[in-house]
Amino acid sequence: MTSSLDRARELLREFPVVDGHNDLPWALREQVRYDLGSRDIAADQSAHLHTDIPRLRAGGVGAQFWSVYVRADLPDAVPSTLEQIDCVRQLLARHPQELAPALTAADMEAARAQGRIASLMGAEGGHSIANSLGTLRGLYDLGVRYLTLTHNYNVAWADSATDEPGVGGLSAFGREVVREMNRLGMLVDLSHVAATTMRDALDATSAPVIFSHSSARAVCDHPRNIPDDVLERLPANGGVAMVTFVPKFVLQAAVDWTAAADENMRARGFHHLDTTAEGMRVHRAFEETHPRPVATVSTVADHLDHMREAAGVDHIGIGGDYDGTAFTPDGLNDVSGYPNLIAELLDRGWSKPDLAKLTWQNAVRVLSAAEDVARDLQSKRSPSNATLESLDSPDA
Repeated sequence: MTSSLDRARELLREFPVVDGHNDLPWALREQVRYDLGSRDIAADQSAHLHTDIPRLRAGGVGAQFWSVYVRADLPDAVPSTLEQIDCVRQLLARHPQELAPALTAADMEAARAQGRIASLMGAEGGHSIANSLGTLRGLYDLGVRYLTLTHNYNVAWADSATDEPGVGGLSAFGREVVREMNRLGMLVDLSHVAATTMRDALDATSAPVIFSHSSARAVCDHPRNIPDDVLERLPANGGVAMVTFVPKFVLQAAVDWTAAADENMRARGFHHLDTTAEGMRVHRAFEETHPRPVATVSTVADHLDHMREAAGVDHIGIGGDYDGTAFTPDGLNDVSGYPNLIAELLDRGWSKPDLAKLTWQNAVRVLSAAEDVARDLQSKRSPSNATLESLDSPDA
């Protein structure tokens, strides 16, 4: 009898994974300052990274949105984002037989037919446009096909899930950002944003949205996750929520453990993200006496079961967040692990047509729909030259 894992691999050969978010470019910046020869992803990089081409192949990945993320506290977010885009372009130039540049849904399908991995880009955080619609258009012209409206901190026009409320969701300029993204054909990504921002963006958009790497708040109560009322709006919008694998977003015990570990750091006079040698000693001492809870493939499948129930099978996908997290679930240790998740879902009774939607079809459809909206809007509307000051100042 064919095993579930064998069936999963067979399915992924026909309908490979479109993964919504991978932070390899940032990891390459942090580890080797873009010296791609010293982290050659044509070879096994498991000692350093979650991602390389052999493991992408083993994992059945057919399309990858590479995150061109930069930290929100950098004073030079725009040029740093351009460096990230350049990194992706260098990767594509180094590996043309394996990685195919992709800007459209048609490009994704062409890459699948060629047996190459379609490579798209998403910018993670509205700080990467520096409050400028011209910069937004520049990123689109350079190949960026989604913008996550915030990262961990608010921007002037949108509230983050992990910051104190600022403008109460989207400001007037924030809504204009969404409308201009619709006009361009750039996907509005609502991972990382506050629930108020999610709802405001759904009200403002005329194109489907995505959540490039978020899970279900009803299953794990973390502000990074998606409330049910938002999931329930996706069928009318046409969007896709792509489950993430980060343990502290999918396992409630890991959420609680992280909060306790952070409080332990603060109680000893350290910032909870302190990575100095002394700070790490404090953290390791806590972990020795309080073992870190471990998420599993089943943990992630629980989220997908719930997201399917709340949003429908046409509105879910996968966004692992590899190389953007220090910890991963057992069985999903790196990008080779996707067949384990598909096997788990097969064991839970998911059909091949449903899994094809999850892995490939939904993500391709949502980009195609955004392109259709953009063609219509471009026939009716010129580029917006609105500014933050013109729309959000007290006198606006």
